[in-house]
Amino acid sequence: MTDSPRPNGNRRTPPSPAPSPGTGAPPAGVPRSGAPASGKPRDAFFDNAKYLAIVLVAIGHFWEPIKGGSRFMEAAYTLVYAFHMPAFIIVSGFFSRGFDLRPDRLRRLVTGVVVPYVVFETAYPLFKRVVDGDPRQEISLLDPWYLTWFLCALFVWRLTTPIWRAVRHPLPLALGLAMLASVSPGIGDDLDLQRVLQFLPYFVLGLCLRPEHFHLVRCRSVRILAVPVFVSASALAWWAEPRMTTGWLYHRDSAQELGAPWWTGPVMVLVLFGCSLLLTACFFAWVPGRQLWFTALGAGTLYGYLLHGFVVKAGDYRGWFDTLVPDGPAGAVAVTVFAAVLVTFLCSGPVRRVFRCVVEPRMEWAFGRAAAGPDRVRGQGEARATREAGGTRASREGREGREAEEQVSA
Repeated sequence: MTDSPRPNGNRRTPPSPAPSPGTGAPPAGVPRSGAPASGKPRDAFFDNAKYLAIVLVAIGHFWEPIKGGSRFMEAAYTLVYAFHMPAFIIVSGFFSRGFDLRPDRLRRLVTGVVVPYVVFETAYPLFKRVVDGDPRQEISLLDPWYLTWFLCALFVWRLTTPIWRAVRHPLPLALGLAMLASVSPGIGDDLDLQRVLQFLPYFVLGLCLRPEHFHLVRCRSVRILAVPVFVSASALAWWAEPRMTTGWLYHRDSAQELGAPWWTGPVMVLVLFGCSLLLTACFFAWVPGRQLWFTALGAGTLYGYLLHGFVVKAGDYRGWFDTLVPDGPAGAVAVTVFAAVLVTFLCSGPVRRVFRCVVEPRMEWAFGRAAAGPDRVRGQGEARATREAGGTRASREGREGREAEEQVSA
């Protein structure tokens, strides 16, 4: 989740989505108490994963202005960016398995994704006008600004979820679209479709996963094996830092726009997909599965995601990173700790209560009774009927998807 300078001048490098699990997909459809609507207890593993992922997202954004020419910081930045958004998006896809075009779910898509997108896509340019003194900064709902790309992507991904659930080989198809996007500079910046398509395979992978797949990477042997894998990846990031542009990690440009031959686009899509999955598996292997002090914060990752960007941008506009951050390791440690503390605070209950009106608005006035949830009762009745009849694999997956959606996505 990052924004590098572009020719049109309306973006700065710290995706980037989103994002709940980031924190990405929004905590839509969940009672304000934070408990799922069905009464099922929340899975601490996923809340822990979402919180830790959003902390890495914030740290990465705060590192960008200070990494300068430090090879160590550049390598650490590359390593984090190789998996923090893929992990966030995979969990978002996992919690979107039950999405369909029912009125109540479309309502949650509007209130939990569309409304925050419109609000923050307007707020960030206005913030730049005021803090940076740039009256020429335009507001455009078609050109996602800074962090809002994830909400735009999540909207598209979720709307197309029924298609990915219906086709026979969704992941190869999504990878094919990502590879085609990587050689198509004509896609342009509208709705940040390059990112939407190039990050699409991670969302589709999340749709294909089931709870038992996450259990596979949480065993002791995988946790131990993840240590040498992560050390090797760190060494590879150190080696690759002067040899590879970090633009590949943002998935925002085609190969031609990055100054590379067209054929490197599909190759890099596949290589980065494999590397990201390996590091994401290591990340999930180390995520604790028990209740911890930060577990409850996993339900508020969208708040931390959308709000921390104002602090990053304020520091960039006002030059705080140059004047207040000491050079060397001390400055890097200070910024890292500050980013972690800040995003933790922004995911907390008091902040969520203040900003819920724009991040998770209820908006009963805008919807008819059909969107209030009567179809939920019908869906529960159908699930009960399939259980009584013995059920099938498809019905079991459908129930898992509905339960996962109510848990709350990144």
